[in-house]
Amino acid sequence: MLHPFSYWSEIAMTSLEKIKELVQFNTVSRDSNLPLIDYIANYLDDLGIRSHRVESPDGKKSNLYASVGPNEPGGVVLSGHTDVVPTDGQDWNTDPFAPEVKENRLYGRGTCDMKGFIGTALALVPEMDSLIKPIHFALSYDEEVGCKGAPSMIAELSKHLPEPEAVIVGEPTLMRAITGHKGMVTLTTSILGFEAHSSQTHRGVSAVMTAAKLVEKLNSMATELAEQTNIDTGFEPHHSTIHVGVIRGGTAINIISRHCEFQWDIRCIPNDDPKTIIDEFEKYCRDEVLPSMRSISSDCAIGTEVTASAPAFLMSESPAMGLLASLGTQPTEQHAPYVAEAGQFQAAGFPTVVCGPGSIDQAHKPNEFIALDQVNQGEHLLRKLISRLSNP
Repeated sequence: MLHPFSYWSEIAMTSLEKIKELVQFNTVSRDSNLPLIDYIANYLDDLGIRSHRVESPDGKKSNLYASVGPNEPGGVVLSGHTDVVPTDGQDWNTDPFAPEVKENRLYGRGTCDMKGFIGTALALVPEMDSLIKPIHFALSYDEEVGCKGAPSMIAELSKHLPEPEAVIVGEPTLMRAITGHKGMVTLTTSILGFEAHSSQTHRGVSAVMTAAKLVEKLNSMATELAEQTNIDTGFEPHHSTIHVGVIRGGTAINIISRHCEFQWDIRCIPNDDPKTIIDEFEKYCRDEVLPSMRSISSDCAIGTEVTASAPAFLMSESPAMGLLASLGTQPTEQHAPYVAEAGQFQAAGFPTVVCGPGSIDQAHKPNEFIALDQVNQGEHLLRKLISRLSNP
């Protein structure tokens, strides 16, 4: 329940100030987000709002959810992730964790993706003093490394929240309503070869060269996906994709390598099943590659492990879209090429839409920014939402 709002005007701050405060927390996914979670929990507590944590298994990170307003159905969930991608090796003109305003843009890591949305929503909490239907905050960890944090929080929301009308996932969309995004599976394939002198290739099995053969197979499968998919899917690119991002292996140039592994991902459009792709790849490994390897050494092996996954998202007519339409935001025909947590909310039965300030074109880059006009548009939409949920 809320405390009286008589003193809220004294501690209210603008969206820009709140975004700056959030950006100053270095919440790169490899590190803990707990200092930021503590800050948000204390901020809400000062406003009389109780928050709840859903911690990671090791306790080093946490989701946070909180409700503003009455414990009634028909509210709206505002969802965002607290983690950001690294700045390592990027050529920034400013300190990425010391946000600066220049030429009507706020620069800093996470300004666009997606502390701009979170900061704007939190800054407007003092204006939520007359809600007759609640606004729920759902803030996750580890979205940037496979949407790993949200599922445990979504499970808690399903158990404890009165049924909401909609979930708004505030990823940067230039404030357009996005009605679809791709799903993702990340995988690691490990190859165990058989060592020998590099001059005696007939006596060894190169894990590195086997990996090259498997990567070429994935490349061929990716080409087939592009050629066989109808171009009118609303996605860019229009098809599911396969990409190998990291390869590690070998000991020395004159040793036939024993170990190699590569990390790859599948980005699936809705209705494409990533399991079909994985099954085809594993069949190729088992039937076409392993027999020749094991003819030299029975110890040779190929193994593939799924390290993270998140479902695709596709929404047609739903209460979530109806909500945004009532607030003046219409859906676009273009879907998002990236992966977000909307698919996880939808899979749990929540009507969901993706809409937030900023452009995904600025995300993950050096000198990431959000245009101040986008912050203003985000404020405008959220104020209209607050008004709608405050009136019969």
